[in-house]
Amino acid sequence: MNVSIILAGKGREIVTIEPNASLTNAVHLLADKNIGAALILGADHRIAGIISERDIVRALAERGAAALAESVSRTMTRKVETCTEGESVANIMERMTAGKFRHMPVVDQGRLVGIVSIGDIVKHRVQEMERDSVAMRDYILTA
Repeated sequence: MNVSIILAGKGREIVTIEPNASLTNAVHLLADKNIGAALILGADHRIAGIISERDIVRALAERGAAALAESVSRTMTRKVETCTEGESVANIMERMTAGKFRHMPVVDQGRLVGIVSIGDIVKHRVQEMERDSVAMRDYILTA
């Protein structure tokens, strides 16, 4: 199974925030959308960074409440791992686990086409295991 299957099921909505927006704005955006991360796009619509709940907590721990008035660009993660729609779910899961991050933008020929989270991947794997279990049960019952 590949990433395109996950995107087909969850949709391709991408939540972004401007790099000059305040961290407070990012907090409200994440809370309002009930998501864990938002992408920051540059003027060329390419990924400039990602801001996650973890980034925000780290900024608050390091700089206190004053960090909330700072721009997202100060706190965002600049080195963003991406994947393609054709990559396997197992490969993406392995990369996320090894890199200790939970959100991965999906690009196709340099164009942003979606984002997947570790939650999306776990949900997909659980559904896959349930389908396999039903198939095995059906096979055993008809054998």
